[in-house]
Amino acid sequence: MLVGYFPQWAFYDPQPFYVKTLVDNRSAARLSQINFANASVQNGRCSLSDPNADLNITYTRRNSVNGRPDNPASPFRGYFHQLHELKRRYPRLKILMSLEGKAEDFAQDAKPENRRAFVASCVDTFVNGHFAGGIRKPGIFDGFDIDWESPQEQDAANFRALLEEFRRQMSAVRPGLQLAVAVGQAPEMLPGTDFGAIGRIVDQVGIMNYDYAGPWSPTTGLLAPLLLNPAAPHQSSSIEHSIASYKAAGVPRSKILLGLPFYGYSWTGVDSANNGLFQAGRAVHADKPYHYIRDLAAQFSAYRDQRSQAPWLFDGETFWTYEDPVSARYKASYASYQHLGGMMIWELSGDTADAELLNTVFRSLRHPLNARVFAQTRSVDLKPPNTAPSQNEPADEGVSTPSAASD
Repeated sequence: MLVGYFPQWAFYDPQPFYVKTLVDNRSAARLSQINFANASVQNGRCSLSDPNADLNITYTRRNSVNGRPDNPASPFRGYFHQLHELKRRYPRLKILMSLEGKAEDFAQDAKPENRRAFVASCVDTFVNGHFAGGIRKPGIFDGFDIDWESPQEQDAANFRALLEEFRRQMSAVRPGLQLAVAVGQAPEMLPGTDFGAIGRIVDQVGIMNYDYAGPWSPTTGLLAPLLLNPAAPHQSSSIEHSIASYKAAGVPRSKILLGLPFYGYSWTGVDSANNGLFQAGRAVHADKPYHYIRDLAAQFSAYRDQRSQAPWLFDGETFWTYEDPVSARYKASYASYQHLGGMMIWELSGDTADAELLNTVFRSLRHPLNARVFAQTRSVDLKPPNTAPSQNEPADEGVSTPSAASD
């Protein structure tokens, strides 16, 4: 599977991100599923988090999926109307509503006295399509992605019961509706959760395999390393370790989605040793999308971790950690090699206009690198210097660019 989060808030960006973009760059034909982010979880019920973006914006001929302007008198406009038109054009495409909210709201809603009514409000609003008064548009959403960050030990039993209630009510409305959960890097982030039981209830467990390093750290690091670099001072985990932990906890590999970030972080005032990697610096407390980072890459020297194939940029002062087509191909190949359920992208608006990263992942899931490339990279000697040139290096030379190994 290839699953991508669609960011509701991106409508308000200087260059708005439209559903039509997924048609124009062929992402809609590549994706198995869209998780629409997001709906609100508050006051014991599900509701639209931004009715203006979801229902009120009037689309023009230029930015609508079907090439026709909205009727401004219709109560059904906005993103939801565009998703409706997208489903008509790509009927195999699944769309899940991502439910996000405060941990304390989820905890309250999951209590025995509240959960049935809470789930009923979610199902009625988004599966039955009662988005607002006078609107009934079932069939747009094919289930839910539950993003409770994160149930603690006292919530564990209610978390499981909440998922069971979602499954029960969804099956009563329409068999085959999808239920997914988004989880942190390690099962320990959801203490007390019986992942063997959760794995039997849900269809997908999307691991948020990013933010292994970021602006909370005084030293630079790799945003989402597939394999651990033992020289990393503040990184004790990796994507490989995260996935192994969830499998050991009882989640079937066929239901695991490997998370892939379409964004990156930066530090300034970085020491120049080791080309800026794992060095002290001042973290910038904001992320930037991949297309932004790619556009400024010409001003930097590009490097790559030989074990994880993770790229970074450094100009002697500023350091960027992010994903690029080489690392995305490596991770997608790993997901295929491990027989995982697929890949989960956060989030689609971070890609380039021509969907460079998404297209790379799509092709690599179907035509992955040969498994021996992972044995080769594991054997790399990481004694300094442990870096290699990145994008400027030919794709068929050296273990530092895994596209050398093909089927």
